[in-house]
Amino acid sequence: MVSIKTVAVLGGTGNLGPSIVRELVSAGFTVTGISRESSTNSTPIYPDVVAIKKVDYNSYDALLSVFTGQDAVVSVIGTAAVPSQKIAVDAAVAAGVKRFIPSEFGINTRKVRDLPIGKILAGKIGVVDYLQEKAKENEAFTWTGITTGLFFDWGLERTGLGVINHQDKTSTIIDSGNEKFPASTLAQIGRAVAKVLQHPDETANKYIATSSFQLSQNELIAVVEELTGQKYPVVKKEKSEDLNKAGEEKLAAGDWRAFIDFLRAYNNADGAGNAIKEEESANKLIGLEYEDLKEEVGKWVKRTQASA
Repeated sequence: MVSIKTVAVLGGTGNLGPSIVRELVSAGFTVTGISRESSTNSTPIYPDVVAIKKVDYNSYDALLSVFTGQDAVVSVIGTAAVPSQKIAVDAAVAAGVKRFIPSEFGINTRKVRDLPIGKILAGKIGVVDYLQEKAKENEAFTWTGITTGLFFDWGLERTGLGVINHQDKTSTIIDSGNEKFPASTLAQIGRAVAKVLQHPDETANKYIATSSFQLSQNELIAVVEELTGQKYPVVKKEKSEDLNKAGEEKLAAGDWRAFIDFLRAYNNADGAGNAIKEEESANKLIGLEYEDLKEEVGKWVKRTQASA
């Protein structure tokens, strides 16, 4: 039976990393934060009990040194640096790391290899393929991929998930607005990582799906209207096929903002089928409780009303 006590978090200074670190510490793991050697971020975003080490992500020897003595490595590096994870994987194997969790989260990259959005996520797809190879070569080394759906509170705060325009009190929907998709709060993603490492045997060499809840664009609008007592009429309807076309045009021009068009179409297109079925969800497997949609939207409504 595998036991994981020490965890290195690679690249945890972005939007998601601090939540993962906090939940790992809360769950009783000994955590080391690994940041880029060139990082100038001096803001204290980790609990005081977390050791911080700066290294060159492209240096095998440097990563080998900081991974030695770690039971697990959790990667939260940004999309642009994702391919460099292969160096981290090699270093982790050599250091005797038992579990590697790659920088996945978000959408299920195992399902998008042949879709437009898969062109942008090719790096992530390749890393999981690489992990599978390494695990076959070395039985002591394992991995877990985690898909969590949209970053719910983060996306709601910044863009209204592309649905809610809080300032104008209006809404936008793609296709019918009825397609369900998975979403997770940042804290829930952190808890999912901690739970995976608390259930190492059950999650070894698996790509699992977790979420806070499933929702549709129309459900989000209805909850916001209920909690605010105001109408958010749909003033714009977009077609998923048009978004994919716009994404292809941007990508052809080297504009990586194509990802947003692809992502919105992928999540919301009628018939997309991305909602996680109960039998496919790993929430039960790892003991992760679902969250309440209305409660989480309510937190956002309170924040927006307080800042108005």
